[in-house]
Amino acid sequence: MIDACGLGKGVRRFLGGGVVIEVGQQGAFSVNSVGMERRPFPLSFSVREAEGLWRVRASAAQAGELADLLVAVANDAVAVVALETNSYLDEDWRPLRPSLIAAELGVPCTVHSLGSWASGTNGLAEELLVMDRDLLPRLRDGTWSPYELTLIDVPADVRAEQLDELALVLGTTGIDEPLLSRQGDSRVWFSGHDDCYVMLETRDPALPAAVLARLLTLLAGSALAELIEEPVSRVPEPGPRLPEQLIATAPHWIGALGTVTEDLVAIGLAALPDPWQLGVSFPRQADLTATLDVRHGTWRITPAE
Repeated sequence: MIDACGLGKGVRRFLGGGVVIEVGQQGAFSVNSVGMERRPFPLSFSVREAEGLWRVRASAAQAGELADLLVAVANDAVAVVALETNSYLDEDWRPLRPSLIAAELGVPCTVHSLGSWASGTNGLAEELLVMDRDLLPRLRDGTWSPYELTLIDVPADVRAEQLDELALVLGTTGIDEPLLSRQGDSRVWFSGHDDCYVMLETRDPALPAAVLARLLTLLAGSALAELIEEPVSRVPEPGPRLPEQLIATAPHWIGALGTVTEDLVAIGLAALPDPWQLGVSFPRQADLTATLDVRHGTWRITPAE
């Protein structure tokens, strides 16, 4: 068993030619729920293409559960441009600066100060952390949780003035406006909220399908981990054909668990007219069923019964 990209805990591994994901009991689907009734959190996925860029909104996934997918399409370095968490506090119960969190975790990085002008700007911290892209999984190692994390890839030799320009772009781009078209060297921008909600933009047309495949795997894996009462479950990830088929069928999806046994996990999938929002319930009837055959390590899509 060989770690893919050396990413370690909770991420993809290659086993017998297939891709297997280790899903922990404390993943996004396991720790998040909806409403006072604490209903299970649904899978959601939405994608749109514009100007050669793909924008994805999705849930539920922690940044660490997608880190290897982001690394795979990124430039040589990533800039962490916003980081907010209650996991690291000083003696006065104030959040530590991102650079101090990185130091606590032993993640080497370059710190670029923006100053107080960035304070209160959505998606920006007062300092940026620039690190080798392969260090991103070490930063999100599963031992702590950010309620806000935004990052974008940059060249390894990025200069201070380029980081200032990047901050200006990030601070002045509307939430529904294409961002990477204003940042020509970058290939992926990611923003995670509550370590659950995902927004990303990419130049790589394969990344949306990879994210959807990962969401299906995380949902199935969290259910199996709970069923077998183990810290982690090891779940085969569907190949690209399955999520590509879903995206070709409809751009907006919601998913919910169906049958769960040690041998089989079924996920009901329903197409939505618009991107899912909190409060939108799963329809009475699914359109399709994605089924994981645990014993044989295969996925299939069938019409819902």
